[in-house]
Amino acid sequence: MSETRPHTDISLTGWTGRLPEPWRSYALLARLDRPVGTWLLFLPGVWGLFLAPYASLGLRVLYTALFAFGSLVMRSAGCVVNDIWDRDIDAKVARTAGRPLASGALSLKQGLKLLAALLFCGLCVLLCLPVACWILAPFALVLVALYPAAKRVTWWPQLVMGFTFGFGAPMGYAAAGGRLDGNGALLYGAVILWQLGFDTIYGFQDMDDDARIGVRSTSRLMEKRAKPFIATCYSLMLLALGLVAIHAHLHLGFWLFFAMAGLLLLQQARTLDPYDAPNCLRQFKQNVPIGFLLAIAFICGRL
Repeated sequence: MSETRPHTDISLTGWTGRLPEPWRSYALLARLDRPVGTWLLFLPGVWGLFLAPYASLGLRVLYTALFAFGSLVMRSAGCVVNDIWDRDIDAKVARTAGRPLASGALSLKQGLKLLAALLFCGLCVLLCLPVACWILAPFALVLVALYPAAKRVTWWPQLVMGFTFGFGAPMGYAAAGGRLDGNGALLYGAVILWQLGFDTIYGFQDMDDDARIGVRSTSRLMEKRAKPFIATCYSLMLLALGLVAIHAHLHLGFWLFFAMAGLLLLQQARTLDPYDAPNCLRQFKQNVPIGFLLAIAFICGRL
């Protein structure tokens, strides 16, 4: 029988709930039932692919397809790494106690085997991309490996998450442009701010459990300043995106969709309630259509 746990993103509904074990647990460990994270990794890559100068439309479209598959497998790999690190912590948090490694549905050995398979698929995608991406890839892997440790040593794990999940932007820019320059780096900065904002909103769901077990988070740090903090993250992100668009001489079409995305982000900051866990999850998920609007903005701006 399918079920959905309240106030959480863990779900047994849909096609994954009908899989036999252990395949259902593998799918849940890889987050195949919850594509939000994959979209949030993939879409900044599209921004980078269409912001970079000189590449042909055909090449941008080809790399977009490769990035789509690469985002799926690398997001899943990152989730496996995170759950391996956090399996003991996850077991003590209501929202994450049902995860396969935390609940014992899968063993550590099974998790490592899945991780190896996902990393092999990611390597195959990387080998189809330009050499500039090969140079950047090791930095991305280091971030993926170290992110789960951030909550143990800093109050800013959501910032580390931004560096990690936002890496698709410079990878996309380097794939289409053949190198990473100042404008590509500024795009990366914008994505980091965006992801710092929405991942802090996501983390508001776990504040009570995090405080109980001593886990640090930007959400706990900014609990009393939630609205101004999120508004600042989103405002600086929009400013940076505007600057990269001006520097890249993007066409007028960019600004219409950019304005729509900006209004949604600022509305999100205005209506935020850090103590309303279901609404925090809804606002986190709303960043997928916002990311799509910005992807359309960059595509229209370049065509």
